[in-house]
Amino acid sequence: MLQKLFHYASPQTFYPLAGKLWPVFAVLATGLTAWGLWLGMFVAPTDFQQGEGYRIIFVHVPASWMSMVIYLAMAFWALLGLTFNTRLSGMMGRALAPTGAIFAFLSLWTGALWGKPMWGAWWVWDARLTSELILFFLYLGYIALTSAIDDPRRADKAGGILALVGALNVPVIYFSVKWWNTLHQGASVSLTKGSSMAQTMLEAMLIMGLAFWMYAIAMALYRVRSIILVRERHAQWVADLPEVKAHAEARTKALAMEAQS
Repeated sequence: MLQKLFHYASPQTFYPLAGKLWPVFAVLATGLTAWGLWLGMFVAPTDFQQGEGYRIIFVHVPASWMSMVIYLAMAFWALLGLTFNTRLSGMMGRALAPTGAIFAFLSLWTGALWGKPMWGAWWVWDARLTSELILFFLYLGYIALTSAIDDPRRADKAGGILALVGALNVPVIYFSVKWWNTLHQGASVSLTKGSSMAQTMLEAMLIMGLAFWMYAIAMALYRVRSIILVRERHAQWVADLPEVKAHAEARTKALAMEAQS
């Protein structure tokens, strides 16, 4: 089993696997998103305290979950890369970072939309909000750092170190409402205490969480294929790919037509 996993640690073997899997996860993400939004926006009951405005949590909470999960996934790949010196690990980190940044921004933006009517302000320097903002900046820092270094392997190592150090912020986000007296409400869903939400609300939130999971996986697999092609463009196996051959032939024909005209 372990040997089979290491088999896919090579970009050459992982590339076709990612090509088969990303459309499946994309379809699942689309279907689950439609289902979750329908439950959350049209089926779930109105909250007796917050009214209809609470429905933004069906996007806000799953986005917040995924912003933390993706960063931990980046840290996991960084640890693998620094430990085993695998090329694919750095590529996966780069593929995950933009999606994580989107979810972190979505968490902050939807939180502001929810906070204005509830707290009377778009932003407060609350412990959870501030630590989530730091996470967003960590994503941007990772993207900027890895893009600024020309040597891909050095960039992967530098980004990996940042991902591992930044992962310390994730438990701060999660436990901030317990460690400090914050305006942000506590968790509505708990593994130990169950849920304080209505059943339909809980189902909608969990389905949206699963939909965001599927989206993150689909985008990471789709994006890593492009990264692999760029990194491995001088390898013979890349030149032998049907899509690369077709692109090369189309480019040759276009250049020939330009020369004739």
